[in-house]
Amino acid sequence: MVGGQESGVSGIGSTEAGGDIVGRIQGIRAIALGLIQHGSRLFVSEGFDPVKEDTFYRALGGGIEFGETSLDALKREFQEELQAELTNIRYLGCLENLFTYDGKPGHELVQLYRCDFADKTFYQREQIPFSDSDQTYMAYWIERDRFHSGELRLVPPACLQYLD
Repeated sequence: MVGGQESGVSGIGSTEAGGDIVGRIQGIRAIALGLIQHGSRLFVSEGFDPVKEDTFYRALGGGIEFGETSLDALKREFQEELQAELTNIRYLGCLENLFTYDGKPGHELVQLYRCDFADKTFYQREQIPFSDSDQTYMAYWIERDRFHSGELRLVPPACLQYLD
């Protein structure tokens, strides 16, 4: 029994059991991100919010699929997007990210990891194209000081506390 109601598969997501539980859960996206640093640089992808006309940067990674651990999601995302294997993977913590993008509210739970590329040639390239959802994007090595100074915006902002 949950809250005086029987809990069961038929009650999940129904309004009878206290509201649209599944709808609320689906509104929060679980993601895994990998902070990769090399010297004074951070590996990030560039994003742009057309409504705010604002450029931002984020560590690479992506959505955690149902039944998948955040560690497995991190490895899968780097393999799918960059054909890259990760090494020295260390869990840093969980961040909650509330934001607005393209005029719409967003909510993420971010499982954050520090990691390195297994293939050292990734550190020699200034920019690296990657694919996600049949689109091509660009990832860059950017000096960490540019984020600390506020010149560039890193999202979620709480990632700043984990930079060396």
